[in-house]
Amino acid sequence: MIKHYILSLNPTAKHEWDRCILRDPLTAKRPEIAKLVAEAVGADTGSYLVSVNIEVQVLEEAAVPHAEQLSLNIEEVTIQPAQLREVA
Repeated sequence: MIKHYILSLNPTAKHEWDRCILRDPLTAKRPEIAKLVAEAVGADTGSYLVSVNIEVQVLEEAAVPHAEQLSLNIEEVTIQPAQLREVA
C-alpha cells in the first residue's frame, strides 16, 4: 500500500504539535497510522505482530516564502494640512 502525504515542518511553531504535521493532500486530514495498519491487516479481532516499513521519498519541496521586513520612513509619509484639503 502506497500513500502520499504532505509533511509540513515548522520548528518555530507556537505549539509542539504544529512543528511536524503529516496531512493527506486531498482532505488535509492527519492520517491515523494505527488505522492504516489495521486496514492492511484486515482488522479481524486479535493481536498481531506486524512489521511496518516506512520509506520516505521527497517528491517535491515547496519552500515557505519569508516575510520581507519593510522599513517605513515616517517623514515621507507625513501629510501636510494643505494636502488634506486637496484630497477632500
